[in-house]
Amino acid sequence: MTRDIAVVAFAQSDVLRTTEEQSEVEMLMPVLHDVLDRTGLKTADIGFTCSGSSDYLAGRAFSFTLALDGVGAWPPISESHVETDGAWALYEAWTKLLTGDADTALVYSYGKSSPGSLRDVLTRQLDPYYVAPLWPDSVALAALQAQALIDEGATDEPALAAIGARSRAVDNPRAQLTGPVPQGDYVVRPLRAGDCPPIGDGAAAVVLAAGERARELCTRPAWIRGIDHRIEAHALGVRDLTDSPSTRLAAEKAGAFQRPVDTVELHAPFSSQEIVLRRALKLDDGVRVNPSGGALAANPMMAAGLIRIGEAAARIHRGESDRALAHATSGPCLQQNLVAVLEGDPR
Repeated sequence: MTRDIAVVAFAQSDVLRTTEEQSEVEMLMPVLHDVLDRTGLKTADIGFTCSGSSDYLAGRAFSFTLALDGVGAWPPISESHVETDGAWALYEAWTKLLTGDADTALVYSYGKSSPGSLRDVLTRQLDPYYVAPLWPDSVALAALQAQALIDEGATDEPALAAIGARSRAVDNPRAQLTGPVPQGDYVVRPLRAGDCPPIGDGAAAVVLAAGERARELCTRPAWIRGIDHRIEAHALGVRDLTDSPSTRLAAEKAGAFQRPVDTVELHAPFSSQEIVLRRALKLDDGVRVNPSGGALAANPMMAAGLIRIGEAAARIHRGESDRALAHATSGPCLQQNLVAVLEGDPR
């Protein structure tokens, strides 16, 4: 890398079970205003804008073009979009800043999961010839993964329940579920309601800046020391669901294993997936994992991964962390994984 690039601001909406009274633009605009206000920047000051969302959730083609109304139609902007979680939009913006074509970037993502059946919508991610026609939903596939871990002896149902309880026992005003949440009935055995993410609507945004511009905009920037993403085989039958080689490789390429981290934000929508990620990332009990609550406390589709990066960066901004790891995933059973390593300046 030839340039130092940092997350200098992060903002997110409250994650709500439904926002039927709001459009995507109305949900997104306060978040965009908030993240820009934190830096003092205006839309005209942003060198590059990149967004992440899904037309499948919105139910219409090119839905992301409507969200651009929230950014503003004037002055003209340099803009791009990824049809996935906003963490991958951040990766694109990071590469753009590396080229030197821009010094600042606005990255945002949003998702409204409430209008339809999310479990049915997510089947469209599967292999269209052999798996998708069977309509195995996201919870059923995660249950297969959880049962494989139990059969291997890597966990049991009480251990999974403890992860769900810890994830929701946080003080996060933006989260959808906090405080004591009953484990509930089985959704798909062995996963109970407490092992599964809530369905909710939300949005998030970050501002990236390069070099000295980052220090001008933020007292303690969260420098991106490494970022990488990898993918597993599309066919679930050829994968070991108890392991995540793509996460391990992404972490290695991002430099996560060079020195210990003190904080980790994992995008683990199901309690069993935290176990898989902990093993892949070689995390011990001394590391703070998901102090924000993670995806089990709030899981707005297409924004939850970007929120993991934003939450890790915000802790560096506040001086609560010196070296943090953020993870994002997309697809069934941790199919695609992105890892970013963030550091603050020495105290």
